[in-house]
Order: sequence, then C-alpha cells, then structure tokens
Amino acid sequence: MVELDPLIRGFYRDRYVEDDRLSRSGHGQLEFLRTQELVRRYLPLPPATVLDVGGATGVHAKWLAGDGYSVHLVDPVVEHVEKAAAVGGFAASVGDARKLEQGDSSVDVTLLLGPLYHLVEAADRAQALAEARRVTRPAGLVVAAGISRYAGLLEYGNAGLLNEETAQEFTASLATGRNHDDPTGFTNAYFHHADELRSEFEAAGLRDIVVLGVEGPAAPTMDKASPEEVSTLMPSAVLLARMLEADPLMMSASLHFLAFGRVGPAA
Repeated sequence: MVELDPLIRGFYRDRYVEDDRLSRSGHGQLEFLRTQELVRRYLPLPPATVLDVGGATGVHAKWLAGDGYSVHLVDPVVEHVEKAAAVGGFAASVGDARKLEQGDSSVDVTLLLGPLYHLVEAADRAQALAEARRVTRPAGLVVAAGISRYAGLLEYGNAGLLNEETAQEFTASLATGRNHDDPTGFTNAYFHHADELRSEFEAAGLRDIVVLGVEGPAAPTMDKASPEEVSTLMPSAVLLARMLEADPLMMSASLHFLAFGRVGPAA
C-alpha cells in the first residue's frame, strides 16, 4: 500500500476527532445535508455498488447503506476503519486512494470525499482519480470533494482572526493552494479552485463533468450559530447554497466543492 503522509496520519489519529465533524457545528451539519443532497442527485438507483474511498469512520457510508446501496469503505487510517467496521451495514478495509485493491470496472460509483485535498502533489491526485476511473464501470460515476482555495481566509475573516499579521499567512497559500501542517489547526492539504478541480477530472478522462459549491456563503454564519439557532437558520442556508451552487462568481464562497464525472465507454 502507498504510504500516507505521517503528519496527516498523526493529525487524524492524535489531534482531530473525525467521527462527529459533520454534526458538532452548524457548518458541519450544513455540509453534511448538502453533500447528501448533491450526491443523491447524481447517484444511480440502489442497490448499485458504491466504493467510499477515504470514507473515514463511515458517516457517508452509513446513510448510503441505509438508502439501499452496497457500500465498501476504504480509508488509510486504521483507527477510522475500525470505527467504520463497528457501524455495520457496509464493508470497511484499510486502503489508499492511489492504489485501490478493487478490480477494474467493479463498482458503479466511486466517492473520493476526502482524499484529493490531502494529496498535496498533483501527481498523487491524478493517480487517485485514475484509480477511481479504473475501478468504476463504464457510464459509472466518480465523485470527489475539494476544499476551496479561499476556505481558510474566509474562516479567519469571519471568526475575527484576520489582521495585518495573519493576512500575510495566506499570501503563499492563496498563490499555491498548499496548506502546511499547523499544530493548532489543519494539517497538510491542497485547496482547489473550482475550475482546477474540473481540469483534474478532465485530465483523468472523465466526461459529463459538473462542479458545484457545497455549503454556499452561509457556512461561516452557521459555524458561529448556537445549537438553538442552527435549526432556525438551516432552511435559509440550504436554499442559498442551492441558488448559488453553480454560479461561477459565487462558488468559491463555499468552503467545499463537489465534482461529478462519468466514466466513458470501454475502448
């Protein structure tokens, strides 16, 4: 198996609780609802087979299995796979997006809802997308998440953390997309422009490509909302995200993108 960056492995093993990331804040709940909504929009009908690559502790595999899909989760972090396996309802195994054990054309859908932004080298992202295309059947669906190039800046600005000094920290990352491990924050990652994510799908030979914004501009508001406020604000935040999801001038106000592409017919 290809070796995972030790800093990233340590981040998820020792510093960060992934299990409740999409439920512990209003922003997380918004991201979860919109991810479900967008993925369901493009999925084939159950009981199609879904490979959830980088599926962590199974937060998406669980609802996909509940919808009637045959799901196999793969993740490089052993602790994630152990938690996912305990959920039940789907298979879970240790694996790497860049070297999948699944056979050619063996699944209907391949999800990459985590790997691309932790593969900071373009060649690694290309390899992960090539593997996703390989294991997905002709006319099948590949879905990948990317973090917006402006996500960190938007979070800092809306949390009151942006000043002349901290603004300088974003100069290089805005130019290169590279986020370097921060012991008090996020780990090594690559942040995309929406059109860049589309280009990576095109280079992988995928077709019928669609890239959409996930959370919309309300994510920072939801992040600061109290639990009582979240339920009141959520319908408006979701509607706003829907209205602007494909607007090229507003997509980057989302903290995440989702890209969808289909595998061409076999040669």
